Amino acid sequence: MKIKDKNLIKIIQSGRIGVLPTDTLYGLVGLALNKKTVERIYKVRKRNPKKPCIILISKINDLKLFDIKLGKFEKEFLQKYWPGEVSVILDCKNPKFKYLHRGTKSLAFRLPKNKTLQNLISQTGPLLAPSANPEGLAPALKITEAKKYFGDEVDFYVNIGKLNKKPSTLVKIKDDKIEILRQGKIKIK
Repeated sequence: MKIKDKNLIKIIQSGRIGVLPTDTLYGLVGLALNKKTVERIYKVRKRNPKKPCIILISKINDLKLFDIKLGKFEKEFLQKYWPGEVSVILDCKNPKFKYLHRGTKSLAFRLPKNKTLQNLISQTGPLLAPSANPEGLAPALKITEAKKYFGDEVDFYVNIGKLNKKPSTLVKIKDDKIEILRQGKIKIK
C-alpha cells in the first residue's frame, strides 16, 4: 500500500472523513479522538449507534490515549499478535470515551503491520476505521464500490486497486480469557 498524498494527513487532522485502504479492507476513517468526526462516520455509514467501531493505532502506547491499562495477560497477547490483522476488544471504563464505546465500556483496537499505514496513523493520531460499507452491506473491495455507497458524503478516497483480503480476526479479552468473536485471516485457538 502506498499513500503518497502529503495533504491527506492535514485533511484527516482537520476532522474530515474518507475511504482508504487499511491492512485488511477499505475503511471509512476519521480521527477517533474527535467526537464530531466519529458521529459523522456513524451517520454516513448508517452504523448501529450502540455498536463500537475498530480503532487503528500506530503503537501499543497509543492505548494510553484511551485510558487503557493493560494487565500481564493482555500485554503478552498483544505482543504475540501485534502488529497484525487481529483486532482486540479491551475494557475502557472511562466515561469520557462513551462516544466511542457507545455504552459497552470496551473498545476494539488494531495495530496494523503495514508500515505506511502505521506512519500515517502516527502523524494523524488513532483512526476510527469501520469497513467501507453501510451496515449490513458487503465491504467495498474497490474504490468504485465505496463511491457507490458514499458518493460525496465523504471528503476523500485513496485508491490502491482491488483488495482481496478478509476482515481482521476479532477477539475479546476479559478476565485473562480470550473469546473469538470473528475468525479472520489470522487463526487464534
